[in-house]
Amino acid sequence: MIRVEVELPGQPAYPVLIGAGALDAVREHAGARPFGVVDERVFALHGALVAPIHALVALPPGEDAKQWGSLERALAAMAQEQLDRGSVALAFGGGSTLDVAGLAASLYMRGIRVVYCPTTLLAMVDASVGGKTAINLAQGKNLVGTFPQPSAVLADTRTLATLPDAEWRSGLGEVVKAALVEGEELLALVERSAPALAARDLVAVEPVIAACVRSKARIVASDERESGPRKALNLGHTFAHALEKVAGFGAIPHGVAVACGLALALEASERAGLLEDRSLRARLDALLRTLELPRSLGELRRQHGALPAADLLAAMRHDKKASSGRPAFVLPRAAGALELAVSLDEATVLALLA
Repeated sequence: MIRVEVELPGQPAYPVLIGAGALDAVREHAGARPFGVVDERVFALHGALVAPIHALVALPPGEDAKQWGSLERALAAMAQEQLDRGSVALAFGGGSTLDVAGLAASLYMRGIRVVYCPTTLLAMVDASVGGKTAINLAQGKNLVGTFPQPSAVLADTRTLATLPDAEWRSGLGEVVKAALVEGEELLALVERSAPALAARDLVAVEPVIAACVRSKARIVASDERESGPRKALNLGHTFAHALEKVAGFGAIPHGVAVACGLALALEASERAGLLEDRSLRARLDALLRTLELPRSLGELRRQHGALPAADLLAAMRHDKKASSGRPAFVLPRAAGALELAVSLDEATVLALLA
């Protein structure tokens, strides 16, 4: 078992437990009878691992959960169960389930504790750490949310055994992003581990998850509300969120869209004259190939349809990071060296998306 402490200024530290058996600590961190917000599919497979739940709201899998109706159902059930400010909500599922559960917990009675039990690779390396919650609107992804921190994260890798291949690859997309954000040490670890990760080795993935969690925890500790350094975690995401919106939320797994967004970000950096490490594009291309992730927008289009450039640009203008309708991009100079909130002219963006 690997334990990582997440420490934020002025707030209690919370543990992230990573490995087979992490959910054995559910009673210690969530109490004897927590209220559950669960992915209905995951709960059917692994619900016995969180047996103390006394009442629950079951949500649909994936992005279908991230809507007003799910949030309202969770809040209404909390009220029906007469939860109070001493109650604990337990989120059991992927990133979408954690988003809805965390948002509901932050709103109910102005905030109750929440314990995250991520069951996807993407949620373990990204969504479960850092305190972001959100639901989608028709106008864009993650436009309604809050910044509450969980009181614990229990990342039990036993749940990854039943993860569909597409969702496993989605998690690997966020692993690659974390490596490019953190720098050479993590990037080299992911490169060395890539064949084992592609083969879904649940032992090899544990130190990679832990390294991603440590990286994100360090960044979030310096900038909880994304006013500065935390913007680095948006690498590839301006492109990715537009791809998800135009394809229809849920059609392209988030981390798969992020992988394509990373390739586009490196191309954009090169076009803008920012890219200093000329080997980085080739390294990324090789890594994405090994992990069976899209290495270009053309490759993604062959899998998911046209994704028109004009529609993608329009979606970017509504991205929550945009300013006055002008999209902002995180662009790398090298692994671990990023330019934040770069503005590109429309012609350059359309050329990238052509």
